[in-house]
Amino acid sequence: MADFYQNGIVTTLHNLSNRPLEDMENELRAFSRQRPMSLILPSLFSELEGPALSNIVKHLQGADYLSEIVIGLDRADLDQYKYALDFFSELPQHHRILWNDGPRLQALDAELKALNLAPKELGKGRNVWYCMGYTLASGRSESVALHDCDIVTYNRELLARLIYPVANPRFNYEFCKGFYARVADGKINGRVCRLLVTPLLRALKKVFGELDYLQYMDSFRYSLAGEFSFRKDVLNDIRIPSDWGLEIGVLSEMHRNYANNRLCQVDIAHTYDHKHQELSSDNDDGGLSKMSIDISKALFRKLATQGITFNTETFRSLKATYFRIALDFIETYHNDAVMNGLSLDIHQEEKAVEMFAMNIMKAGQAFLERPMETPFIPSWNRVISAMPDVLDKLQTAVEEDYLEYRGV
Repeated sequence: MADFYQNGIVTTLHNLSNRPLEDMENELRAFSRQRPMSLILPSLFSELEGPALSNIVKHLQGADYLSEIVIGLDRADLDQYKYALDFFSELPQHHRILWNDGPRLQALDAELKALNLAPKELGKGRNVWYCMGYTLASGRSESVALHDCDIVTYNRELLARLIYPVANPRFNYEFCKGFYARVADGKINGRVCRLLVTPLLRALKKVFGELDYLQYMDSFRYSLAGEFSFRKDVLNDIRIPSDWGLEIGVLSEMHRNYANNRLCQVDIAHTYDHKHQELSSDNDDGGLSKMSIDISKALFRKLATQGITFNTETFRSLKATYFRIALDFIETYHNDAVMNGLSLDIHQEEKAVEMFAMNIMKAGQAFLERPMETPFIPSWNRVISAMPDVLDKLQTAVEEDYLEYRGV
């Protein structure tokens, strides 16, 4: 049972009553007449072979308030795309699959690349960006939810609670971030958020003061959650990173584009678990090591746009401040775990903090060495300005793939 405390400057919507799912879905059906809803599912083909996505599809069959489900499929050849068509055919809602590796979408990507408008990196950010473009093109929804495809504890209540704040016509929210306790199998998870993001934000406050942006970011209970919802007009202006800084980048864009009273966060699950990344302390190009570098750079880039100046000495002070705060947090988490009968390995926690501290320095050095780096994917407004028929081309490519290969 959550409390009703409002922390920070972003509205928190709690789960105070364990409201029956049926009640909430009845309201969503009524809302859908005024604000049609859709869901974006960014997926790797490998996730179709795991147990999590099969369970998600089973639960989504009952979400009859959705007008459309948009699936972004990465790392799939033709046979795997055909398999995906069959896999998702159980969904009763109108749905389409973006075969991102298929020749039609690759051709469109090449056209955008020629204009220097295509995403520069493969990954979730690119997948989400094309799905957002297709959602604009289809015009079937006014409110959109997005969640990952590796949630092993998924049930339909997660989606209902996630989309409700932007679907309710009486609410004025443009964007909603999901949060939850990362506790599963008797352990406290969520190391990157617990041991990197929160202590790094607190360290940045100590070094640079109580900036509005830092207060805003520190208001989110789980800033790295891959689940959020938004009104359709958000899609036009948002610029998202193509790397692991996606979630931080989305929150930063919402801070840039909207007043705080148009944003909220909502408790969407009592338990939540998904696939876990390796620490990868010896590989900066994978696992939590790359994630921590990308997230740190995303925060530094945003602060630089607000006039904050960085240098090598700044990053040394920041790293030392972060390290002390993060170590103190480990004791806090350990005591919380003990009181709740959970396990927490202090040695592994400190190893993670040591790696994150080193990666803050690496991220800072990379930031200083490449000041002209532009990691953001262009907004759809800019792309449409350069290629006015791009959404028609995107929708046509997806539809032709579907018509050619469905049932084959």
